[in-house]
Amino acid sequence: MANVVFLWHMHQPYYVNPVTRTAMMPWVRMHSVKGYLDMISVIEDFPGIHPNFNLTPVLLLQIKELVEGRIKDLWLEWSRKPAADLEEDEKFALLENFFKSNWDNLIQPEPRYWELLNKRGLTLYRDDVRRGLRYFSTQEFLDLQVWYNLAWCGYTACRLYPELQELRKKGRNYTEEEKNRLLDIHLEIMRLVLRKYADAEARGQAELTTTPFYHPILPLVYDSAFAERSLPGRKFPDRFHWPQDAAAHLKLAVAQHTELFGKAPRGLWPSEGSIAPELIPLMEEAGIQYFCSDEENLFNSLKRDPACQNQVVDHLELFQGWRVRYDGGAVNALFREKPLSDFIGFMAAKNEPAKAASHLLHHLRHIAGMVPHDTGLIPLMLDGENAWETFADGGEGFLRALYGGMESDPVLHSCTIEDHFRRHPPRREITTLHTGSWIGSNFDIWIGEDEENRAWDLLGETRAFLQRQIDSGALDPERHASAMREIYAAEGSDWFWWYGPDFSSENDDLFDELFRQHLKNVYLLCNQVPPPHLDRPINRAKTTQIYEPPTHLLSPRVTGRLTSYFEWIGAGQYTAGGEQGAMYRSERLMEKMFFGFDAESFYLRIDLLKWDRVALVLTFAQPAGVSLHTGPLTRDGKQHFTLKRPHKKGLTRDTLAAAEIIELAVALSDLGVAKGDPLSFRVQILQDGIERELYPESDLVKLTVPSGEFSLEKWMV
Repeated sequence: MANVVFLWHMHQPYYVNPVTRTAMMPWVRMHSVKGYLDMISVIEDFPGIHPNFNLTPVLLLQIKELVEGRIKDLWLEWSRKPAADLEEDEKFALLENFFKSNWDNLIQPEPRYWELLNKRGLTLYRDDVRRGLRYFSTQEFLDLQVWYNLAWCGYTACRLYPELQELRKKGRNYTEEEKNRLLDIHLEIMRLVLRKYADAEARGQAELTTTPFYHPILPLVYDSAFAERSLPGRKFPDRFHWPQDAAAHLKLAVAQHTELFGKAPRGLWPSEGSIAPELIPLMEEAGIQYFCSDEENLFNSLKRDPACQNQVVDHLELFQGWRVRYDGGAVNALFREKPLSDFIGFMAAKNEPAKAASHLLHHLRHIAGMVPHDTGLIPLMLDGENAWETFADGGEGFLRALYGGMESDPVLHSCTIEDHFRRHPPRREITTLHTGSWIGSNFDIWIGEDEENRAWDLLGETRAFLQRQIDSGALDPERHASAMREIYAAEGSDWFWWYGPDFSSENDDLFDELFRQHLKNVYLLCNQVPPPHLDRPINRAKTTQIYEPPTHLLSPRVTGRLTSYFEWIGAGQYTAGGEQGAMYRSERLMEKMFFGFDAESFYLRIDLLKWDRVALVLTFAQPAGVSLHTGPLTRDGKQHFTLKRPHKKGLTRDTLAAAEIIELAVALSDLGVAKGDPLSFRVQILQDGIERELYPESDLVKLTVPSGEFSLEKWMV
């Protein structure tokens, strides 16, 4: 029997404007009524399942502040205001923001909500929306206020509060009283959520762990020069070196957790799995008994371990606990299994729930057969909130099939991390811990780009200013503590996540503003005028184009090999991973795809990062209903595909080849398109009938079949 550990990580950054004491985004509340409630409630039906839930202190703080009325929720205030009293700017805010939900699963299935989105426009053209405000009635704004907040209510909320189902059935023409009852339910659920997590731990079914308080990249707070260990030669900001701040984030986290749940946390998910050996004594001092990180950090540690020199490290080393020592300190550690964790977070929703659960259980059983009986451990660790929006049913079917399958399986045993370490103390030690995060085993996401470096420099400048004020005795204890809280908040990783080219969202400017406001508050608390450069935005406008369109006609030979550099010149290009937002996907099969035309055919090329036995499905939105299917591809050259067309006989063609790359050609006549027609598509990558990847992730590749003038219009020298 193998032990399976689930660690579900729940985190939201500190959205609170520290001047107005207003949460500028609603995601703490929205995830409370959906994922946080669902995740803790579903295990009640599966007493044999014992997960870990990692609740970040900054998330818990915001829930506490919201239910106690110590901060306001801007989007809740927009929702509360009677629709008849909405000002023009508030109406615009509703039309801009109250469709920020998963359209496929939360909006389109609800006819009234979908109707309102179509009336606003599927694309937000701000000037057009402002001009169109007068065409929305008071009742339509009221229905929008209701539907935005109602659609986010998860399956557990709808069972606990049957009136939510009645509101869904009603569909439209809501009253102010119905709306306010819905919003009251949101707050009731937020009060309930923390109690349910505490109860689950009290009855022994779950374990609650923590994270450094404001979710900082703790090694960089300790010493930003640590980044060079895994990113040598990069340009970095001036050194930020505040070990005492790193220790404070740990101690504050433990203190709040103990206050809320009545017992100190034993485990730590360091923010973004970020570790460095120098943190081990700080963890031990804070009372942390174990930490978790990513498998890549484990294997990079073992490469440097003297005991493993000149040895090939077996991947099965992953499936056990470890003891990590540094400078007299020692804590236990566990490292996440990457591919299966990523499958849950990114691909399970793309497949039928029972089939996705069966796929995961099959792989868990396979691993169980290869690890030591009873002591073997399979660690699955991932985001426990964002993924559920992508499931049509909020993930309920998948989780029930997975948990039920595990409970009845004779070789899989669910346990908490604390329970496993109590029964099976680590037998192996790490004495040369790698410095890195769970993303790339380095800190590239948060430091080393111009925007990121500027943010670190401003943070360092402000931290040094505050220390001078402290050393001079200019601050009383209250202002000292308040100013330090502003620094700790600014040290959070979330600001740096959105700086630089790696990730972007509609709220980049808001995150930038909140980061700089925390720094300005330090000066204000010290009775000083903030430097004017803190008023200048750090982030620059980022392009949103997710692919490059073709610039030239091409006619590559379909061989599956790169026979000539010139064959694909002028092709359109899409790079996998360029659309990443709040969730990071650590491993991908696809690296790039290329696409283009000649006068007779559409061409597609796919480059894989690593070869695996995959099948492809191209789904065309234009021409509607057309799809292209391959069988499992081998690397031996020519193969075939099937083209399915609505109301027509399917076609089988052999213009596909796979070897170094995957190439295919489809006749335009087979697709049923001609010059000037639109053509749009997405590519699925399947393994064993399970969708593993989908590209583009958030849109379609949208092209026009070129006319005879295309080469002249797009002429390249």
